[in-house]
Amino acid sequence: MNIATKKRILYSLIVIYSSLNISYAQSSEKMDWWKDAKFGMFMHWGLYSETAGYWDGHIAKGNEHFMIHEKISLKEYGKIANDFNPVNFDAEKWVLTAKEAGMKYIIITSKHHDGFAMFDSPSNDYNIKKRTPYATDPMKALVDACHKYDMKFGFYYSLGRDWEDPDVATNWPHKGGRSNLVDYPDEDIKVFSRYFKRKVKPQIKELLTQYGKIDVIWFDTPELISVDESKELQDLIQGLQPECIINSRIGNGLGDYQVKEQKIVEDLEVKPWEACITMSKNWGYIEYDTIYKSSELMTRQLLEIVSKGGNLLLNNGPTGKGEIRQEAQERLQEIGTWMKLNSEGIYGSTPWKTHSERPNDNDKKESQVKVEDKKNTLKDAVNDATSKEIFPETIFTQKDGFIYAYVCSFKGDKAVIKALSSDKKIKSVTQLDNSKEVSWKQTKVGLELGIPRYSSTEIPITGFKIEFEK
Repeated sequence: MNIATKKRILYSLIVIYSSLNISYAQSSEKMDWWKDAKFGMFMHWGLYSETAGYWDGHIAKGNEHFMIHEKISLKEYGKIANDFNPVNFDAEKWVLTAKEAGMKYIIITSKHHDGFAMFDSPSNDYNIKKRTPYATDPMKALVDACHKYDMKFGFYYSLGRDWEDPDVATNWPHKGGRSNLVDYPDEDIKVFSRYFKRKVKPQIKELLTQYGKIDVIWFDTPELISVDESKELQDLIQGLQPECIINSRIGNGLGDYQVKEQKIVEDLEVKPWEACITMSKNWGYIEYDTIYKSSELMTRQLLEIVSKGGNLLLNNGPTGKGEIRQEAQERLQEIGTWMKLNSEGIYGSTPWKTHSERPNDNDKKESQVKVEDKKNTLKDAVNDATSKEIFPETIFTQKDGFIYAYVCSFKGDKAVIKALSSDKKIKSVTQLDNSKEVSWKQTKVGLELGIPRYSSTEIPITGFKIEFEK
């Protein structure tokens, strides 16, 4: 091998290495805002919102997935669009509701499993603009409002389930288990690649070219997508909007972050992850679903998730008229009031050496409530496996050289934080909600802190900013 050939090979290797480094840097940088954001709003909105959990005069099986559970034909289900007219939809109100709650991004269903597009889709007329009396694209107003108020925005897109298309087979929990077998009963003649080419690629292109900057594409249910198709879809997105983040449900090990649905990981997760959790039982609007988690519980869940390195994507389902339910608004307002005073240790933070502790080491909590498949045949509709327990606990984060300790739900006037014992000397302790130094005592047992009393309308979680001596 001559010198010229060696130089060419060396130059090629340098180019390849440089391009890999640039690609990695770009991937890392585009995730920076997402890693710092910690808190987003998930919104499930579609034709199922109009029926509000009912069908043909009775409570529908399957909630927002009732089309397949009630075995409704596409023609019959599609008639819901004739009545879908969200005249009370106010994009700016939605965005400001999320922003004032302390959320930094919004993800909304552009197309759920029923195959109905909640946007203007020139490639497929089964959409809100063409089929409903509303005859408008609400996504345009929502994206514009997000851009106006500096809120990041993403589209949810059901990838491997689509009950409008004849070529979408499924294999969960068994062959055809989540397929439209009323209109398309033969699973063996369905070819995913035809659907992928005919509907998925055109609609993803529309979502990324019709609205300006899109920050996230949030796929759901990859099902039978092939490795090559997942890669092709990723390339399509990155080619149109290189800074757009993609979740792991694009399938086949691709994507920028993992999704944990209706659960929280047991311990620190190093790779980027997000928990999507409902405020009530269901994803979409169900009129009789009125039992919502308390603002205290949801704030605790946010802190737990952040302490373990994740983001919380908190879901609510707007009504068929386009309104965020009062139950959701009240809780979001309470969370927002707390966040305005206490979020310093949340945004941009990272996990500390321990994510939490309880007053008594022997008092272990079950952080996950197991869901038994036999009892829950609609696991993909109602499967909230998060703990509903409220108990005294301290949750930790760190940022800029400070430790943040969130003392949650203590009933007494004093808390002792064992992880902050005198092994490392503390310089100062500041209470976040009033920025004043507090009385404290550090011993071998732990850090003793006075805990304020809260009214019944306040979230009983106190944030402390702790500085160690150098």
